[in-house]
Amino acid sequence: MEWLTGPFEVTFVQRALWGGMLVSAICALAGTWVVLRGMAFLGDAMSHGLLPGVALAALLGGNLLVGALLSAAVMTAGVTVLGRAPRLSQDTGIGLLFVGMLSLGVIIVSRSQSFAVDLTGFLFGDVLAVREQDLMLLGAALVTALVVSVLGHRAFLALAFDARKARTLGLRPRLAHALLLGLLALAIVASFHIVGTLLVLGLLIAPPAAALPWARSVRGVMALAALLGMTATFFGLLLSWHLSTAAGATVSALAVTLFFLSHLASVIRHRHARPAGFRPAATD
Repeated sequence: MEWLTGPFEVTFVQRALWGGMLVSAICALAGTWVVLRGMAFLGDAMSHGLLPGVALAALLGGNLLVGALLSAAVMTAGVTVLGRAPRLSQDTGIGLLFVGMLSLGVIIVSRSQSFAVDLTGFLFGDVLAVREQDLMLLGAALVTALVVSVLGHRAFLALAFDARKARTLGLRPRLAHALLLGLLALAIVASFHIVGTLLVLGLLIAPPAAALPWARSVRGVMALAALLGMTATFFGLLLSWHLSTAAGATVSALAVTLFFLSHLASVIRHRHARPAGFRPAATD
């Protein structure tokens, strides 16, 4: 029992656990829509698009979170504007913004003689360095994400399945899409200093994707995704402590492992649920 509870008697591990659980809840709210709408590439692009703002804030001695928010706002506005271009596919626009913002961030870092920006921390985070004020910010971000999710649920749902029907129902799909981008940006900005930009997609995508075969509603996917993310956080920190591995990467890797286990279990369940002697109907 000491093996299971011992690490969480340490104060900084306790804060890491609470931080990871809050991030899991935020990512479940935003990540569910990312999975349902096939927006994984957008999530990846937005997470890397934070680099210019974070690098500039670090070089000027400013708040990294404010820099990340500014970069996220630029990315959100850019994706929204380019998404309306009639002759430009959304993926092309996102890819160009992704490369442009990442290149700008690297240029800013390369101009620094003191290497003030810790790229390792930006890319991989440091969940064990969570402070009390970080937990307060994450709590505020979770409340904001809950409010946006509740108020925008009907519009997000219609947008996920039929944008034209959303317009017919007067749900203003363009505004709903912009609001959804804002929710995604909030989740990424709130999470990047905990698990890093390269690993944030692990908690943003893997838990909702793992929950999808088992839940019967969008709210069910969100609730189960939050639970799976928190499970990955707990056991990821536990394994990291005993195996001396990177905490954020271990949490993210465990979240992805849960996804594969979930879909393996789903395949097995469907095979056993198939009636004996069943054969697929022949098609011409």
